[in-house]
Amino acid sequence: MNRIVREYRAEDLDAVLAAWENATRLAHPFMTEEFLDQERDNIPNLYLPNAETWVIEQEGQVIGFIALLGNEVGAIFVQPEFHGTGAGKALMDQAQELRGDLEVEVFEANRIGRHFYQRYGFTPLSESIHEPTGNPLIRMQFTA
Repeated sequence: MNRIVREYRAEDLDAVLAAWENATRLAHPFMTEEFLDQERDNIPNLYLPNAETWVIEQEGQVIGFIALLGNEVGAIFVQPEFHGTGAGKALMDQAQELRGDLEVEVFEANRIGRHFYQRYGFTPLSESIHEPTGNPLIRMQFTA
């Protein structure tokens, strides 16, 4: 298996959006279509231009990405068929190598994400409400 983590390029957009949408629908079944439509627009127009984004390629195909805002993991999504294969860990390893200590917010109802972060070594820091959706969030931290 040939996998690499590399910096995001504009031609990766379709694959990044596909990974986001497929993983989001699996991990966030509570999201409304209206919210997903807005996020689908925000990713290329707001989030990606303001984040440091890395993708993971397997056999030349982008299967996931991580977006960093300083030491904050703004997003990490991997195509569901590659969950549990080490792709997410490779992306998080890249972030940890670049930033050391990390923080992330995860929806309380996102069991997939919470389990991934806990296995990686993140611990809960605080709780809040995601204003756009009204869903509870957990802020977690990783100390290198």
